Amino acid sequence: MGSTRSDAELLRAHAAGDGEAFGELVGRHQDRLWAVAVGTLRNPEDAADAVQDALISAFRAAAGYRGDAAVTTWLHRIVVNACLDNLRRQRVRPVSPLPEEGPGEPADPRDPIAEREAAVTVHGALAELVDDHRAAITLVDLYGYSVAETAAILDVAEGTVKSRCARGRLQLARQLGRLPRTEPTSGERNLPGPETVQDRSRPTPREGGER
Repeated sequence: MGSTRSDAELLRAHAAGDGEAFGELVGRHQDRLWAVAVGTLRNPEDAADAVQDALISAFRAAAGYRGDAAVTTWLHRIVVNACLDNLRRQRVRPVSPLPEEGPGEPADPRDPIAEREAAVTVHGALAELVDDHRAAITLVDLYGYSVAETAAILDVAEGTVKSRCARGRLQLARQLGRLPRTEPTSGERNLPGPETVQDRSRPTPREGGER
């Protein structure tokens, strides 16, 4: 049976000792959290580890939730941070295998081998991005979060999200052969860096080693 309690009410109930509340909260958001983890890490096994670590952290930290962000934003932030921690620990960027075509699907006149190769190429290009750039592009371009939502999830300024996306997209375009690999133009050199004046006005533990 579905609950009429809000996310915040479920989190408070969990912190107060309700043994069912956290499981219900996770059930509401687990598909999206999993998708973001897979998009960031490009490997289902690593994603599973990161989501598990994140949910354990959220379970333990629930009492410290102060309501300064939506519960779903708070959960996504913990998951993304767990993904970035995973990448920084392992420094491995594997390309996850694409799912095989399911049974009973209609015939498609397109070339599935060519499409698979193209998808692998895109996944490989994503895997080469700087971790923070990949996280921003995953949230904004792959899963449709707004810049404001992504900034809240990553706990950075909106300008940082825009800068990371712009730089990440430029690198993707070059890796995919749409732009020549040349020295940055004067305009590119003037792109705002990951640590802007706006960022430094909002220091966070996660932003200490920005690239």
